[in-house]
Amino acid sequence: MENSCSRAFANTVLIKASQKKIQSVGDSIAQLTKIMSLAGNDVRLKILYLLEQESQLCVCDLSDILQMTIPAVSQHLRKLKDGYLIQSRRQGQTQFYSLKQEHIHIIKQLFEHITVNEPQKVSK
Repeated sequence: MENSCSRAFANTVLIKASQKKIQSVGDSIAQLTKIMSLAGNDVRLKILYLLEQESQLCVCDLSDILQMTIPAVSQHLRKLKDGYLIQSRRQGQTQFYSLKQEHIHIIKQLFEHITVNEPQKVSK
């Protein structure tokens, strides 16, 4: 890829309009960047997927599903919670985790392209 541009004249109208578009979506891009940064980890992406699918889960459920220790899952939950992607609520001694309402639509869109692997059929 070359690091030069060979255009004769800059399209200043296009450039100014595009700069305004970027400015108008700046907050949304910052929010999406944060979500993608946190979701860029395999385990955290799986946790977000599970919470999107099941609405709420406790750390024990996540630990069993992901076949990880509770402390390991808790570390990932802490990062997601600190990033304001998930919330928790206590019911008795159990802490349940769910997606924050304001991020559900973005997270749902992330998972629209996930396909379920069908079990392989055995040929006779």
